[in-house]
Amino acid sequence: MTTSDSASVSSRWVKWWAAVSVSLLLCGPSYSQFAMVPTPLPAPHSSSDAETELAYAVVAAKHIYASFPIRIFKGRLPPLLYGVAVTETDIDGKGNVVEVRMRRKPSAPEVEPWILSLIRRAGPFPAPTKLGKVTHVEVWLVHRSGNFQLHTLTEGQD
Repeated sequence: MTTSDSASVSSRWVKWWAAVSVSLLLCGPSYSQFAMVPTPLPAPHSSSDAETELAYAVVAAKHIYASFPIRIFKGRLPPLLYGVAVTETDIDGKGNVVEVRMRRKPSAPEVEPWILSLIRRAGPFPAPTKLGKVTHVEVWLVHRSGNFQLHTLTEGQD
């Protein structure tokens, strides 16, 4: 084999490997649905007469659903979810998000910052007038499409 033949084989090998690498990247999982947090729909600032944190959880979940209606998974969720997370959100007496913590991180790392951003962008929440302040705990059920349901308002799983 001559030097030019060897260079030709080497060049073809590099081109083949580049083509395979690109096709694997294109066929692999797409995380772009979690790269951007949608702009929430504007909601009038309201208040809640909930007397317990559990009652306020329904108010907060409905507020998140109203803020991101396009991202709500319609119907029953499939048995395997892309991510399940538990968040804890401190909300002051005016409905402002004070702090958001991840109690249980989702297995897909790109979902965590996406959920945290959704919560922050959904604020202010309805003011918990009877509670003064509240810590809202929620389970996020995230589909690979980037749509979600909250456990408080879930339609269940198949």
